[in-house]
Amino acid sequence: MSIKAVNLGHTYHPGTPLETCALKNISFEFDRGTWFSVAGHTGSGKSTLAQHLNGLLLPMEGQVWVDGMEVKEKSRSLQEIRRKVGLVFQYPEQQLFAETVYDEIAFAPRNWGVPENEIPQRVNLAMEQAGLEKNCLKRSPFNLSGGEKRKAAIASVLSSVPDYLVLDEPTAGLDSYSRKELTSLLVRLRSEGMGILLVTHDLDIALQFSDSILVLQGGTQVVWKKPQAVLEHLQANPVPGLKLPDIAQLSAALREKGKNVPLTWQWKCLKTALFGEK
Repeated sequence: MSIKAVNLGHTYHPGTPLETCALKNISFEFDRGTWFSVAGHTGSGKSTLAQHLNGLLLPMEGQVWVDGMEVKEKSRSLQEIRRKVGLVFQYPEQQLFAETVYDEIAFAPRNWGVPENEIPQRVNLAMEQAGLEKNCLKRSPFNLSGGEKRKAAIASVLSSVPDYLVLDEPTAGLDSYSRKELTSLLVRLRSEGMGILLVTHDLDIALQFSDSILVLQGGTQVVWKKPQAVLEHLQANPVPGLKLPDIAQLSAALREKGKNVPLTWQWKCLKTALFGEK
């Protein structure tokens, strides 16, 4: 079971003076139970790609497949695809709308026709998965902190029990503690068999947690490989606006000075190469 794109292309406002090619010839595949990151600078096409995976946008060129079902207009499978692929937007305020956190999280299962007597269990499980405190249930989602809003948005998607979770820049605006909480949550969901797609400009997170990474630049595909291979490619072929992690830059600088160290983003690996096991 996987999400697969073949030569995906999308153009905004075609045939007008505002015509913009957002994606061109994008191909990739990732399985359930894996973490796939899409990295690139602002305007590279990351968010446009993410919105194709559950049918918010439909391919103008190429195909997108979710567990063997094609994402296309008037497809009988489109509703099931949208249940399978949960999308969390970059800014939770764009996703939250209900009067209480409970109603926010309950909306998706209600929309999918889950019996009302099963809704509380769905809500409690989603809150637990997202790490949201039960005392938030009766609060307005708009009165939550930034980190709590992010958790509420994730819980509102998890309540529909998706097979894949797509997150658009989920760490934007979070402090280091909230970032660590979020990545720990995603690691746990992956271990439970959920497919994770992370849209990010933060290569540090992408390299640390991903099973594979797709790098975009100006709507085109730069590289799609495992993290170490992506790091090596970007070190040799820098992409404007996509900064290598500090440890990777340090290891690259040491290599240029003749030091026998690996190109790595991991401090432990670099420290061992420099000073040996201690």
